[in-house]
Amino acid sequence: MGVMDLLWIFLMITAMQPVLHRRYLEAMRIRKIAQVEKKRESRVILLVHRQETMGFLGFPLMRYIDINDSEEVLRAVQMTDDDVPLDLVLHTPGGLVLAALQIARAVRNHKGKVTVFVPHYAMSGGTLIALAADEIVMCRHSVLGPIDPQLGQMPAASIIKVAEQKPLAEVDDHTLIMADIGRKAIRQVEAAAAALLSRHMDEDASRTLAAKLASGTWTHDYPISPEEAKVMGLLVSTDIPNEVLELMTLYPQPVRQQRGVEYLPFPRQRELRHR
Repeated sequence: MGVMDLLWIFLMITAMQPVLHRRYLEAMRIRKIAQVEKKRESRVILLVHRQETMGFLGFPLMRYIDINDSEEVLRAVQMTDDDVPLDLVLHTPGGLVLAALQIARAVRNHKGKVTVFVPHYAMSGGTLIALAADEIVMCRHSVLGPIDPQLGQMPAASIIKVAEQKPLAEVDDHTLIMADIGRKAIRQVEAAAAALLSRHMDEDASRTLAAKLASGTWTHDYPISPEEAKVMGLLVSTDIPNEVLELMTLYPQPVRQQRGVEYLPFPRQRELRHR
């Protein structure tokens, strides 16, 4: 076997390595999901969005909740008996209101207990889905976020504020149209959130919380901690199972450059020293 043959074999193995690694992770995820389902006697659904890269070019591509996600989640819920609990693991920056609300309503109407796990973050549309759960289980430092609608790159509440504060003669038609759409969007999201919350809250409390989350009280990336979520009246605990965290390790962030965070991936305990 010549040098060129060895070089070709090396190139083929190198080219196949990412494919084999991806298949390995897929097999490990399926195995782990089956283990969690058996232990909890539930249906486990994961909605995980990582930043991905576009082919060989390496351009970052942000993932978010879209119609494809809602189709898949709705199909999984449809395939689950009414009395079987649902365990939904969320790791997402949010996404389309339509898709998130479809998922939230499907979760809300499921007769069995619905638990949403948030290992790291579930912002915007992810929080909207979490509001439909019977219980939200978070880590001590994981976060939820506001659900105020965004029109393009701008918060609907801010567009409305600009249109109201400036003299009408100084506001262009486009801003007026966007403000009108923004008012409708906020009303729609508030009503949807209140309906989801009404499963575990009285009508006044659900409307008050829905308005707080959807009306632009904070910036859209404001992190709502477990403690703050509890104060709001959400059914939140921080007893997240280790198997859920282990599942998240099987959804690694694609890396095409040097990592910004490095550590030994093992549990670290304080060593006992004998005097």
